[in-house]
Amino acid sequence: MWEERYSNSDGYLFGTEPAVVLAENPWLLRDKGTALCVADGEGRNGVHLARHGMQVTAFDPAPTAVARAEQLAADVGVTIDTNVSDWDDWDWSKQYDLVAAIFIQFADPAFRERQFKNLQSALHSGGRILLHGYRPEQIGRGTGGPPFIENMYTEELLRDAFAGWDIERCAIYDRDQQSGSAHVGQAALIDFVARKP
Repeated sequence: MWEERYSNSDGYLFGTEPAVVLAENPWLLRDKGTALCVADGEGRNGVHLARHGMQVTAFDPAPTAVARAEQLAADVGVTIDTNVSDWDDWDWSKQYDLVAAIFIQFADPAFRERQFKNLQSALHSGGRILLHGYRPEQIGRGTGGPPFIENMYTEELLRDAFAGWDIERCAIYDRDQQSGSAHVGQAALIDFVARKP
């Protein structure tokens, strides 16, 4: 599905600027730190982290998206370790300082439980998870995200999933998005940053 969506788009489907959560929270960036960007699409978030000195590894299942990520990195003069991989084919034993999971709500609740366990295992002790996505109020807006309420994030869901972690940011807000042609208009968003014990 994703390869078809990317290959049928002209240019960068979600634009080349990073998700606002990264642009507005520079304290997440750590010079020479390591970062994993999961389902990173066309690379806008991974490239942003690399431009700020992080050593970035990224994966996405869509070859067209990964090729665009490589081109974007080359255009701005940074290097990221790009990979074509499905979620379940990724090696989750490698650990990073930051794992960025931005708009990965293609997962139903059963898959999401596995997702969160994978993300947790991919962090060093003291490393940070960044989750950025849609809340249930997004349903019906037509401005991005899946049409399934069960895929949406709530504060309670995220706090429960990362119980015992040091929660550094949990922000609920609405924002007018302008990310390429795919995320345009008012969106119901949530940011969640937690540090692994």
